[in-house]
Amino acid sequence: VQLQASGGGLVQAGGSLRLSCVVSGTLITTNGVAWYRQTPGNQREWIATFAAGGANNVADSVKGRFDISRDIAANTVYLQMMRLESEDTGVYLCSCLRRSVSYWGQGTQVTVSS
Repeated sequence: VQLQASGGGLVQAGGSLRLSCVVSGTLITTNGVAWYRQTPGNQREWIATFAAGGANNVADSVKGRFDISRDIAANTVYLQMMRLESEDTGVYLCSCLRRSVSYWGQGTQVTVSS
C-alpha cells in the first residue's frame, strides 16, 4: 500500500488549498483514509477521516473550514481547506489502515502566512 500526498504550498491567511492523497495497493472503498497534521514540537493531530463505507468525520478544531471528500474512480481522498489560518501551518499526512497495519504517505507542507 502506498499513499502519495500533494497539493501543499504557501498561502496567505484566509486563502484555500486542496490536498490530494492518491492511494495505490488497496481500494479506498475497502480501507478508509485519514488526514493528519504534524506541527513542530506538537503531536500528530487527526484532522479528518473518510471511511471505506462512505461516512466521514472532521475534527472540531477545523470543522466548518475543512472538508474531506473522495473520488472512487481515482482512488483519491481530498482535503479541502478554506479560510486558512497561521495555526494551520504544518505537514499534512494521509494514512490508511489495512489489516491492522497503518500506512503513511510522505506528507505535504502547508505554510500559511499572516
